[in-house]
Amino acid sequence: MPITLPENLPAFDVLSNEGVMVMSDTDAARQDIRPLHIGLLNLMPKKIQTENQFARLIGATPLQIELSLIRMSEHQARNTAPAHMEEFYRPFQEVVDQKFDGLIITGAPIEHLPFEEVTYWDELRQVMDWTRTNVHSTFGVCWGGMALIHHFHGVGKHMLDAKAFGCFRHRNLAPSSPYLRGFSDDLVVPVSRWTEMRQQEIDARPGLTTLLGSDEVGPCLVEDPANRALYIFNHLEYDSGTLKEEYDRDVAEGRAINVPCNYYPDDDPSMAPQNRWRSHAHLLYGNWINQIYQSTPFDRNAIGS
Repeated sequence: MPITLPENLPAFDVLSNEGVMVMSDTDAARQDIRPLHIGLLNLMPKKIQTENQFARLIGATPLQIELSLIRMSEHQARNTAPAHMEEFYRPFQEVVDQKFDGLIITGAPIEHLPFEEVTYWDELRQVMDWTRTNVHSTFGVCWGGMALIHHFHGVGKHMLDAKAFGCFRHRNLAPSSPYLRGFSDDLVVPVSRWTEMRQQEIDARPGLTTLLGSDEVGPCLVEDPANRALYIFNHLEYDSGTLKEEYDRDVAEGRAINVPCNYYPDDDPSMAPQNRWRSHAHLLYGNWINQIYQSTPFDRNAIGS
């Protein structure tokens, strides 16, 4: 939430230049407040786990959030009870006429497929184009972020020789970004993917800015102002045990998988994993919600105009 200060107070400029959310008293006096309408297009197989992860993060602000759960219209979930999907989710085609302050598009376990071979790719392209007119700010996560940056900018994803799996150090490349308020100079981010986006390809597209990146696993968080979007290729939303669940599943199924690096104490999977990213997860999603709050039109119908 912003702090309200007189515009002629020296602290106003000092804090503004440091990236602190500052609002003039005249702006504050005329500001209207309403609930923010946030959509979650959930492409993950474990729907309920993913709902919990994102609701926990976007709900940790003083603002009132209306969360709408959305699914692809023709794709049927196989790992979540039909009754849950029927009661809580609406297909995209039923919300296409609505306006949203924010939309999260999650990852999906289909990164081995070319985008064009995904069964719901045509509808997802429609969703991504729709965000330009009906969503104030879009947040693509992991495969969802890769799909968005590919659709809007033609950036390709590339298969890795081995899975990027574990907790990796990332550098804060844009300390003054409003999305990185309160961030340390470096941080740990959970990573779980078989593909990568390459920094040189992102740099070749005008208008894209990489906010977080790693020397080991490449770009992490990219801002796309022209499309009012953020793309994160890793998983700050993960619970403490999510990487453990993925590792235990692969071991049980006999798949070749490395122990997630820098996750268990001494890389010993018999020990309880340590969560060293929770605070930055809350900062990132809280900053995103606050940026929406600061800039979205009070009249929801004006979104995208």
